[in-house]
Amino acid sequence: MDTSDSQTDTRRADAETAQRRAMALSLGVSFLMLAGKLGAAYLTGSTAIFSDAAESVIHLFATGFAGFSLWYAATPPDPDHPYGHGKIAYFASAVEGTLILLAAGTIGWMAVRDLLVGPDLRQLNLGLYLLGALTLINLALGGYLIRTGRRTNSLVLVSNGQHVMTDMWTSLGVIVGVGLVWLTGLRWLDPAVGLLVAANILWTALGLLRRSAYGLMDEADPEATQALLDKLAAAKEAGTIAEFHQVRHRRSGDQVWVEYHLMFPGDMTIEDAHARSHDVEDRVDALFPDDEVHVTAHLEPRRHDDNHPEGHREPADPLREVFSK
Repeated sequence: MDTSDSQTDTRRADAETAQRRAMALSLGVSFLMLAGKLGAAYLTGSTAIFSDAAESVIHLFATGFAGFSLWYAATPPDPDHPYGHGKIAYFASAVEGTLILLAAGTIGWMAVRDLLVGPDLRQLNLGLYLLGALTLINLALGGYLIRTGRRTNSLVLVSNGQHVMTDMWTSLGVIVGVGLVWLTGLRWLDPAVGLLVAANILWTALGLLRRSAYGLMDEADPEATQALLDKLAAAKEAGTIAEFHQVRHRRSGDQVWVEYHLMFPGDMTIEDAHARSHDVEDRVDALFPDDEVHVTAHLEPRRHDDNHPEGHREPADPLREVFSK
């Protein structure tokens, strides 16, 4: 194993350790949030605070599933899953989005009910102090999870961190609303804040579901696509290859899969073409320094019409027609 491979393996091991540590911390804090918010809701009788606690119940289940998916995604490929298990990250994001969506519906129903019958509020000051401390903890945790997830290319951690930040903003909105109830005596503000909480959570849920759908459908990243095309064009300009086409790529967690066809002069030996293909592969691999890159290259002679009798046309927009023959 050369030095670059060793460094890649070390980075990957460090990333997995950081991911496990972050997820364990998230799970522990989830239990703390749930206990603290339920306590605050019991003390105050506030619908808004109880709605915030209900969202934390969903978050606890979502964090547990996210922890499982993070472990499963890190397991190596096997005969039944030759491309690895990274796709579960998008499934986990979909599950978390669905759970948040259910929480939004529950909170909205409770808020409408209390608007109609009126809330029974008490000891709002104690509840506000407790909720304020929990909100600060969530702020620190959410930022840590998102930073760690982006640094280690973990969609699971980023999604979990965004959920934590949603929980933090939810709690902050509840603090403001309940604080206004405490100061003004306008009790209808409590369920009104609950409705705002439901709307905010709904927006986050739709974002998570949209992201998971894009990942499961292997939507190409336009920036990565353009970088690949630029790198292959540079290889063509340098004379390393004669032409290229059929460029594809997709991401699964921290793994990137790239496919393309490379064309060479018909009289070039297969050994020379193979060596040049490896040179291009090294350039492509350098585009994703923090990822595990899998490149599949199909080598062809320059006489393209002999290999594709159906014909060939240059794509007008390479980002849209990157699959053209």
